[in-house]
Amino acid sequence: MTPQLDVLTIGEPLVLFAAQQPGALDTVTAFTRSAAGAELNVATGLARLGVRVGYLSRLGDDSFGRFLMGAMAREGIDPSQVVLDRAHPTGFMLKSRSDDGSDPRIEYFRRGSAASHMQTADLNPAACATARHLHLTGIFVAVSASTRALVFELAEQARARGQTLSFDPNLRPSLWPSTAAMVETLNALSRHADWVLPGLAEGQLLTGRERPEAIADFYLERGARGVAVKLGAEGAYLATATTRRHLPGVPVPRVVDTVGAGDGFAAGLISGLLEGLPAEAAVARGNAIGARVVQFPGDSEGLPTRAELGLPG
Repeated sequence: MTPQLDVLTIGEPLVLFAAQQPGALDTVTAFTRSAAGAELNVATGLARLGVRVGYLSRLGDDSFGRFLMGAMAREGIDPSQVVLDRAHPTGFMLKSRSDDGSDPRIEYFRRGSAASHMQTADLNPAACATARHLHLTGIFVAVSASTRALVFELAEQARARGQTLSFDPNLRPSLWPSTAAMVETLNALSRHADWVLPGLAEGQLLTGRERPEAIADFYLERGARGVAVKLGAEGAYLATATTRRHLPGVPVPRVVDTVGAGDGFAAGLISGLLEGLPAEAAVARGNAIGARVVQFPGDSEGLPTRAELGLPG
């Protein structure tokens, strides 16, 4: 029987090969292997905070797929809705090393992957119904036409069951046929969300509005209960029906790697909300985790446990 979950997310886990020396990826000779993918980062962050989290996906029945299943097991992520596919491979990615805090270069190898072949028939409504909350990003909805239909169906079912839903646009323009298609689809998906978590540049592109306050209004007007516009080192702008305020970022001595900071923010915010914290406190936790993540190399190395974040067990 599928255990009761606090959060369910859906996406494509990827094997990450991170360069161990700076320079162009074609010149690098040493890489380390780890698990990656935005939704997996969020799931990992939630699990380390004691949240019962499950993952819905499909992996190749290959060494990469088994590596990722092992990584999920070690983090305490429920893999009961992850299927191993003998016909299609597991995706992977390469990431350059950046020692100056600039964004690294990332190359994806996911075309034709097992996850890209997922479809609505893969949904198990009874298993999905065991979660209190559903977290979605704008990535998996862009992977293929069938994953797009799957994500929308999952979102509609979640809303019909009364589950809460968070949505991080997490833009990947290279996966879309056009910017217009990306904007239209992601804004349609955001209508299902209780909480929308765009970065400032993402919000500007998706809404056509410049200021965080106006971006937040765009989503509140379309049914969101809360919006947290991520502002990088400046923190986040929070807007709900009763609260509007800027929550400052947490200063860090040195930025090592910015990848995964937004996923850490999402894990902090979601965990806080599920614990019943006020929205301001949940956003502040998200800021704290995002600031911690950028001080570590890799996508998930900086995601803290409750003890590391100074929270009671």
